[in-house]
Amino acid sequence: MNQNNTTVPKSYLLAVEDTDFLLRDEMRSIRFALEYSKAELALRDWGIRSTIIVFGGARIPSPEQAEAAATAAQSPKDRQLAEQLKSKSAYYEMAREFGRIASERGGAFSPRHRWRDNVIATGGGPGIMEAANRGAADVNAPSIGFNISLPHEQNPNPYITPELTFRFHYFAMRKMHLAMRANALAVFPGGFGTLDELFEMLTLQQTRKAPPAPIVLFGKSYWSRIINFEALVEDHAIAPQDLDLFEFVDTAEEGWASLLRRGLKAPSDQAMP
Repeated sequence: MNQNNTTVPKSYLLAVEDTDFLLRDEMRSIRFALEYSKAELALRDWGIRSTIIVFGGARIPSPEQAEAAATAAQSPKDRQLAEQLKSKSAYYEMAREFGRIASERGGAFSPRHRWRDNVIATGGGPGIMEAANRGAADVNAPSIGFNISLPHEQNPNPYITPELTFRFHYFAMRKMHLAMRANALAVFPGGFGTLDELFEMLTLQQTRKAPPAPIVLFGKSYWSRIINFEALVEDHAIAPQDLDLFEFVDTAEEGWASLLRRGLKAPSDQAMP
């Protein structure tokens, strides 16, 4: 190479400096491993041993957003939509309260040891995910956001602990990190993404491919209307005992009590800093 020539050829770059090389199709397995390791090491550095995963709709507004929509409503159609949003915002408040309760009582503060248990973890976006992270932030507890790169970019909500705000390219790796430390799962009303994550976790529990983790579904009226679980049993698509993998609840306190009753371990001497 001509030392007087300041242009450095791609071949001379270190592999970690050459983004074109790293983004080649043939390097996908390496990128997959890097996505795993980056989040894994950061979580270990923070002492995150286990989590409580909270799923739910990104379109469920906060009470503040619902109120703003009601104030701005002009037409009857707008006012009807505003009323629907106001009704849905009750789930936001419930998820926020659950995030607070789980953070206060679950082990997120690690009073004497470096390991933190039952730390709130979400998909990192708005709606129910924001609410759960916000509940943790209300009591100054750490919480995690596992964001995903989408064509219409998903921005992380402002309540996630900054050092625990991750972004993934691969859905599979994001799902792996969501599932691998989960001591429990709390699911609020939501759409395709929520259903996808719910059935993934139910399948892991049903097939025993993951350690036992209680699952709680918030909003019995919603879930009973959206999914006919009993019909799956009647049609012999699942076993009757598979319905024992989850419970329906309608308040944050009921949700926490359900998780404890069905096996979630939480330190009795948890203390906030």
